[in-house]
Amino acid sequence: MKKILFIEDEPALQKALGDFLKSKGYVLFSALNGPGGLELAKSQHPDLILLDLILPGIPGLELLERLRAQEETKAIPVIVLTNVESSEAVERAVKLGATTYLVKTNYSLDEVLEKVKAVLKQ
Repeated sequence: MKKILFIEDEPALQKALGDFLKSKGYVLFSALNGPGGLELAKSQHPDLILLDLILPGIPGLELLERLRAQEETKAIPVIVLTNVESSEAVERAVKLGATTYLVKTNYSLDEVLEKVKAVLKQ
């Protein structure tokens, strides 16, 4: 079973998407802030990270930069899942190595699942 780390500071969304992904057979780890997400990425070695950009502790783009700078996390695919729609954020996330950039309000749970499957090549 594939492991997904979901770093999202909104508990309701974390639960909704987390429960949905679990129901589809994924193992899910969750963090409500940047530092917690960084620690889980290092300790759990997920197959994929879903990353919000607006996070307490370490903002999402900085967290992505840190993930890419560390040997044990640099190869983990990252899907940015955020409500930040600025072209600057999209450009920076892609430049830092994000696999996909999704704006939460534009995607249903099923569409997010399809993106997850595509990144994990399932």
